[in-house]
Amino acid sequence: MSGISKQRNRNEFAGGLTVKMRVCASAFGRRELLLAGGGGLTQAALPHVTAQAPSDRLQVGVIGLGSRGYNLIDALVRHHDDARIVAICDVDRTHYRDRDWGTGNGYGLIPAGRKIDAAYAARGIRRSADSITQHHDYRDLLGRAGIDAVIIATPDHWHAKCTLDAVATGIDVYCEKPVTHLFAEGQAVYREVAKRRAIFQTGSQQRSDRLFRRAVELARNGVLGDLHTIKVGQQQGYAQPMGDSNIVKIPKQLDYGFWCGPAPVLPYMRGRHHRWWRGHSAYGGGVLMDWIGHHNDIAHWALGLDQSGPEVVEAIDWTFPETPIYDTPVRYTIRCQYPGGVKGTISSQNQAGLELIGSEGSVFVNRGKLRTSDPRWSKPDFVPGSIRVAASDDHMGNFLSCVRSRKETIAPAETGHRSITPGHLAYVSNAVGRALKWDPAQERVIDDQEADQKLRQLKYRAPWG
Repeated sequence: MSGISKQRNRNEFAGGLTVKMRVCASAFGRRELLLAGGGGLTQAALPHVTAQAPSDRLQVGVIGLGSRGYNLIDALVRHHDDARIVAICDVDRTHYRDRDWGTGNGYGLIPAGRKIDAAYAARGIRRSADSITQHHDYRDLLGRAGIDAVIIATPDHWHAKCTLDAVATGIDVYCEKPVTHLFAEGQAVYREVAKRRAIFQTGSQQRSDRLFRRAVELARNGVLGDLHTIKVGQQQGYAQPMGDSNIVKIPKQLDYGFWCGPAPVLPYMRGRHHRWWRGHSAYGGGVLMDWIGHHNDIAHWALGLDQSGPEVVEAIDWTFPETPIYDTPVRYTIRCQYPGGVKGTISSQNQAGLELIGSEGSVFVNRGKLRTSDPRWSKPDFVPGSIRVAASDDHMGNFLSCVRSRKETIAPAETGHRSITPGHLAYVSNAVGRALKWDPAQERVIDDQEADQKLRQLKYRAPWG
């Protein structure tokens, strides 16, 4: 049994769990390594970096090697004493995101391999030529012996499939937000993660930021008084083509059919591919769903609704692009009513960030910015009260720590799913033209069968069903 397996086994028995012990990955494939048992894991672990013996370092794979994948590679390399990247995967061998060929940073499988080599070499870490394997098919990466965890930084339409296949093989997952592209996928992911007792981190990294944590604790401790209004501000969507909208020949280094995967295969164009794919609902939910997993995630955290949500959702004042290459909203507002009469809006018309307003004052927070109606509340030495939310100042570190401890991460699967549910509901509300009453406990639209059925639609292209 490897050192990592032994550590996990100790942690699991210490927590009173019943498990099937993991055996050495060199003897069995990951698909044969199963964890069994029931119960919940509720305590978020603080990140830490502990130098590990080579046999005990976490072995990590990265699926999706675009700009965000590179950011997460950087985060992983900083934890090189605790975890090592041993496998990477992408269906595009080389690209330059939205730039002209050869301009700026290269992305994809080949440049990512070079980037990782250089990052480790700069830290004095030498590797053998085959220590980081490169894969075209993510399923081959998941089958590589010894993988403990994967980072999923693909476009949204691949999040659920990659995650479900990973946890089915006993592999823990860090997946970018939004957790999934479709509502039914989100339910499947968080339920399967719980069933298999997997560790899952949503890439909603604002949960690991002290300013957002301060805003949440001001609300949760009653410093703002009775909370009555929430304003989530997000960017507008794509009004015009963000790149070349001419249908062109598929680049030879790209497997476009695999890139589309379970989603429809739309005619290939640069204006709907790297970086700009989220403008079409085949692959993403627009800028709306790109950002709702950040600022609305913090709003739910402040309300204590990580496993719940609003009671009424209504889409109003939505406008769409004139160009046919995108079909997600440009301007949008989502009205939400939460338990206790709290009213909220998620809107491209609100100031970007999150504002929480109560009877005694308010707080506005965005990345690098905290503004309070009482200046004392924003000072580092101010103590909001006795209620403390889980603290993390390193999102990747929190994930790696939890992979070892088997404690719940700062942004687990159900939390990530619940944070974006108002966006899923708003798309349905806009389609049917009416407000939706929502039962967050049962996760169903009340007294509106048409809307509930639309919400649960899930069509995968063969053979990815």
